[in-house]
This record gives sequence, C-alpha cells and structure tokens, in this order.
Amino acid sequence: MDSRQRFDVIGGPAISAILSESKPEILALVRDTYLLHHAARTTNPDSYFLRFDDKPTARIIALPARLRGADDIAGIKWIASFPENRDIPLARASAVVVLNDMATGFPYACLEGSQISAARTAASATLAAGILHRGKRAERVAVIGAGPIAKTIVDFMLATGWSVEQFQVHDLIAARARELCESLQQSGMRAESAASARHAIEGADLVVFATTAARPYIDDPALFTPEQTVLHVSLRDLGVDVILSAQNVVDDVEHCLKAQTSVHLAEQRTGSRSFVNGTIGDLISERLQPDRSRARIFSPFGLGVLDIALAHFVHERAVAGGRARMIDDFFVS
Repeated sequence: MDSRQRFDVIGGPAISAILSESKPEILALVRDTYLLHHAARTTNPDSYFLRFDDKPTARIIALPARLRGADDIAGIKWIASFPENRDIPLARASAVVVLNDMATGFPYACLEGSQISAARTAASATLAAGILHRGKRAERVAVIGAGPIAKTIVDFMLATGWSVEQFQVHDLIAARARELCESLQQSGMRAESAASARHAIEGADLVVFATTAARPYIDDPALFTPEQTVLHVSLRDLGVDVILSAQNVVDDVEHCLKAQTSVHLAEQRTGSRSFVNGTIGDLISERLQPDRSRARIFSPFGLGVLDIALAHFVHERAVAGGRARMIDDFFVS
C-alpha cells in the first residue's frame, strides 16, 4: 500500500489519553501556531455555518485551514452544536477532523473532534491568561458556565502550573455548577456554587465565560476592575459598554468581529475597531503589553488552524503509540 494513501481513524478513547498526558506540549503547540498565524503562514478562511429552519438553535460549522510550519498541514473540522441534545441526554457538541496530504490532496486521517476542539479552546484561554494576568496565580477564579469547555479550561490551567485559591462556579443549571464544584473538591481544590454570575464575578481576579449565551446579559462595566483578566471564550456574554471599558485582545480581528459577538456589536455601535487593542499574536510577540489600568478581555473566535495543528499532533502520537486504526481498503485502487 502506498504510504501516501494510508487512512487512519482515531477514536475518542485514544484521543482522550493523548490529550490528558500532553497538556504542557499542547499549550506550547497553540502558542507556536498563533505565532505562525501572526506571521501570515496560515490559511484560515471564514467558518461556514450550516443552519436549519426547523432547528433554529442548532448548527454545524465547517472550519477549513492550512498551516505551514515545520510540517505543511491542511484539513477541516466539522463540528455540530445541537443544544437540545442535553434533554436526551447527549453532549451538545460533536465533531470530526479530517487531515489531508498536501502532496496529493488525499485525506489520511479522521479523528473524533470534540475533544480536540475543547482542548485547543482551553489551551488558547490558558495561554492568554498566563500573559494577561500577573503570573500563573489567582486568588479567586469565577467560572460562568459549567459545561465541558469550562471543565477543560480549568483542567488545563491546573495541569500547566496555575495556583488557584478558590473557584466560584455559576451555571443556569445549578446541578452542573455543583458537579464541577464537586469534581474540583475531589481534586483538593476549594470550590463553591454562586447564585448568580454577578456574585461569582465580584471579587474574582480571573473570570472565565464558557456559556452558550446568544446575546449579552452583563452590561455593567463597574462590575469589572483593573485587577481582573476576563477569558470571554463564549463571545456573547458581555454588553458593549463592558467591552468599550476594557483592554480587548482577540485571536483574529476579521474572524472575531462578526456573527454578533460582543466585539462585533461594539463595532456596530461605534463604527470603529479602535477599541480592539491587538491580537494574542501581538501579546506573544510582545508588540502589545497588558494594560493594568483596566480589565483585560480575551475574546477568541476559535481558529481552524489550531484544530488542524492539534489533530496533526494527536495523529502522530497515535500512530507512534499504536493507537490509530488503519483502514487499508478505504480508497479505490
């Protein structure tokens, strides 16, 4: 069999094991990928949203990308978000990532993608927090939204050297907040549920938004202080006045200022993008410094190049460790 036509399938258990044992390496990979994106060595088209008239809350998103680093990598993430799955119950998000050979165009791997998507999101947020905050230490972390993304962010922080005195967790579904608190407590952390987002945010020095909010619901800039770093992962929680009062960092300006994100709403109101102070690439390269005179907000839209880079990393580890299933008759000979 021509090695260029090898096709591997890597399932959830193998990916979970690789991600669990590789968090520091993944953080470094995400950092390097952002620098390549900053240096215009990526191709990252707009995401394509497939929506449904009869399922208005659901969508499937295609994120194609190419990354030209030490390896030339191309592929696509196909990720579905069906919020009503929680009533079944099933996970809200499901995904696959397909990788393509840049010499022939042939796909060579298909990977379960929801864990890869969560891990790259968490690594991105953890990386930004480490730069925008004062070191890897927080007396109190507020977590708004207690689903899988929030849990993965917390796991990445704790696995990459963060010291946290206490977690305050709020979720509209109280049982999910309790579940995350109990998981943290079992790991020896102090954690408690908060009755409201405001209660969790007040007094926190690091705030993580990982909700499914469709529109802003926190409008008071006075709720945020210069001591706070805000990881606005869910993108649509904060009102325009909050955005305009803070130092704003995004992953990519063109990608983030669309689809009615909070920063997009701020652009629509002001007619300008001047409130965006820079990108995470600017932070990593030190062209931008954290502003300690006001709250700092990181709003990552989520770049397909991160999914492709991480999928490539996982594929290599899986093949080397004998955890990939090769399908030797996938292609027509």
